Amino acid sequence: MGVRKRQSAEARKQAKAPKATATLRNCPTSPRKMRLVADIIRGQRVEKALFILRNTGKHAARDLEKALLNAINSWQQKNEGANVDEAGLYVSKIMVGCGPTLKRIQPAPQGRAHRIRKRSNHVFIELGTLSTPSNA
Repeated sequence: MGVRKRQSAEARKQAKAPKATATLRNCPTSPRKMRLVADIIRGQRVEKALFILRNTGKHAARDLEKALLNAINSWQQKNEGANVDEAGLYVSKIMVGCGPTLKRIQPAPQGRAHRIRKRSNHVFIELGTLSTPSNA
């Protein structure tokens, strides 16, 4: 096997390797509000992201903190004996999508009714490791 072919095969193998992920489904928060908090921690180191989430006044931060802790636990299970602080974990990917919408009715004047949309969302978090630890 040629050198370039072997290198590309190893790169594909590493890309397919199981990654530390966490999924939060049917979270009863608007996706728009959840994306505000998700954008803050995207690309941050895990320690800094947890600090940000614990000190953010938004309600969505509590749910994202739980999902991030689940992703960290997933990484620990896949890397037995490794230390989280030394690994240089960071939030490599975080996606917020729309979940099911509950439709409710609110009475309005003159016999009419307005529709209330109670939105929910799905959150996907993936952790990556920095090859050279830095102060990201």
